[in-house]
Amino acid sequence: MCGERDIVRTNSKRKTSSILFNASIYVSLEDFSWLSHGSSHRVFNVDDFGAKGDGTDDRKAFKKTWKKACSSEGGVFLVPNNRTYHLRPMNFTGPCKSSQLTLKIAGTIKASSHRKDYIKDRWHWLVFVSVENMNVEGGGTFDGKGKIWWENSCKVNKSLPCVRAPHAVTFFDCKNLIVSNLRFKDAQKFHLFFDACVNVKVENLLVTAPSNSPNTDGIHMQGTQNIQLRNCVIKTGDDCISIINGTTNVRATDITCGPGHGISIGSLGPNNTEAQVSNVMVDRVTISGTTNGVRIKSWQGGSGYGENIVFQNIAMHNVTNPIIIDQYYCDQKDPCPEQYSAVQISNVVYNNITGSSFSKMAIKFNCSRTFECQGISMRNVNLVREGDGVVEASCHNVGLTVKGLVSPSCS
Repeated sequence: MCGERDIVRTNSKRKTSSILFNASIYVSLEDFSWLSHGSSHRVFNVDDFGAKGDGTDDRKAFKKTWKKACSSEGGVFLVPNNRTYHLRPMNFTGPCKSSQLTLKIAGTIKASSHRKDYIKDRWHWLVFVSVENMNVEGGGTFDGKGKIWWENSCKVNKSLPCVRAPHAVTFFDCKNLIVSNLRFKDAQKFHLFFDACVNVKVENLLVTAPSNSPNTDGIHMQGTQNIQLRNCVIKTGDDCISIINGTTNVRATDITCGPGHGISIGSLGPNNTEAQVSNVMVDRVTISGTTNGVRIKSWQGGSGYGENIVFQNIAMHNVTNPIIIDQYYCDQKDPCPEQYSAVQISNVVYNNITGSSFSKMAIKFNCSRTFECQGISMRNVNLVREGDGVVEASCHNVGLTVKGLVSPSCS
């Protein structure tokens, strides 16, 4: 249901204008007037439905509470403060009767650390399905207890077989969604996954996992339209934010990222699939100690496009690969065969990006020989080497426009 779906279509070169698009992308979100703090609410406390908070599985009580809150107008699903509850994998399924549903997570929800509990669904721990007009808030914590999954990952121990780990919290097919003022920690895989959602606001989140925890992306989105991320601190073992196929109208502002793998668009086009990502604005971001800064990555053999993308007002501190477009991405043991087709990358702006690079190669555009990157613009970019040394730029098969000071520059 909520997996990384593949769409296979015939590739064709996408015609793009050589004129750069307006860098001030406006990400329109529908009216959130449904969020009325003045309306009356009925509060449903999980403790009143039998939740124990004693280390045993509280799914039965959570299911009862959800049923009542979902079927009541103005329902509030309450996980009380100073309480910790354990849950095995479960779904919270809509549609709901309420025109304004609130999940107030004030306490802590912990995942089962027994991998056998995920046999029926290796993809997910908690999933919210087809819910509209929902506000998830409360200052509490979702704890994925991911250590057992990391220790058994083939990326950590290469002698082990590769086994799928579940995403911590997934929102699938949800509309008019706010997720705010929460903590997410130690996910089994992705911490937050927005899949096929429309009109999403995410703000004031703290997302953390050890820097060596594999695949623990902070906020991941696929097939999602109109999503705004604001004022989030993300420190994980993988991408702070990752954006893949079918996602459009994204605005991420006031983000603190690192450690981790930076902010990524992609990977796009794996297994010869089509990708469509457009209208992405990343603005006012601090990236520190990450293995990448702002990255666009795609596989050979893919099709479709990644276009109208702005990275601006970004401070880098000791970042490896601060700016990178890689159309030859290959995350597998065997070398990837050379293929003609590629995802077209076009109309990308890098504006007002400063800071330090841990690596000598601070800027790398490794674009396809057959579908070169088009309409790439750099304005006021100044990257220096962390400590002593020089930095370089490598630019292959890229249509590049430079304005203002850009250092290092392509030869």
